[in-house]
Amino acid sequence: MNDHVTRHWRSAEGLNLFARDYAGAGGEARLPVVCLHGLTRNSRDFENVSPWIAARQRRVLALDMRGRGHSERDPAENYDIATYVADITALLAQLGIGRAIFVGTSMGGLITVELGTLYPELVAGAVINDIGPQLSMVGLGRIAGYVGQGKPLPDWQAAADACAAMNADVFAHYGPADWMAMARRLFREEGGQVIADYDPGIARALARIVADPDPWGKWHRFADARPVLVLRGTVTDLLDADVAQAMVAGKPRAVLAPVAGVGHAPMMDEPDAREAMGRFFDQVD
Repeated sequence: MNDHVTRHWRSAEGLNLFARDYAGAGGEARLPVVCLHGLTRNSRDFENVSPWIAARQRRVLALDMRGRGHSERDPAENYDIATYVADITALLAQLGIGRAIFVGTSMGGLITVELGTLYPELVAGAVINDIGPQLSMVGLGRIAGYVGQGKPLPDWQAAADACAAMNADVFAHYGPADWMAMARRLFREEGGQVIADYDPGIARALARIVADPDPWGKWHRFADARPVLVLRGTVTDLLDADVAQAMVAGKPRAVLAPVAGVGHAPMMDEPDAREAMGRFFDQVD
């Protein structure tokens, strides 16, 4: 897509990191939005939702976390939530952004909660996409079974077929063009082959990323302090329905929005997601 500029910044250790920067539409500027992707994903996951948010007069930053997309790779022991938080705050400091709304999908939601815990003034509000303080072992087992296991593929059609085979239950409404678009987001060409666009070493970091000694306590402090929208795919295998309900129970500024017929995780271009996010962005500043 050609409606963004690219940003590069350095981590504390000197890694070159990458983000897409979408200018907000004309009019009175509103709080910017920072989009954080899931474990094996990258900023291209937000290529449809970022322009839609930007049209609401909000600048949007969609990041490639280290080890994904155009950001440099690192030893596996450095792929953890604390390191990602440091990378994000370094970019925001460079850009002079002291307060923003965050959109976090899966791992990006865990990072967002940690950001709000360590830097409460930074996170004005959050969209937490299909993740929570208690995760289903079914979904975790599925993720552990594929992350870092992919083999090089001969061409883009094979990549699209692989996306369809792995995600048919997640996006039952997808057709061939959708699977090809997903492949273009998740893979890249290298040496005449098509490979997953992430460091396979992140597989060794999964347990650290989802570990937290006090996940519910952290969640309650986070969701009590700011407006929060929780998106949950109705056929997700990672965030159980009762857990999602408990995340918003007794919290007047937290809203749960089911995304019908979608698994882990909604792409946020679904009508249910757009309707809920539209209301949220209209209300938060």
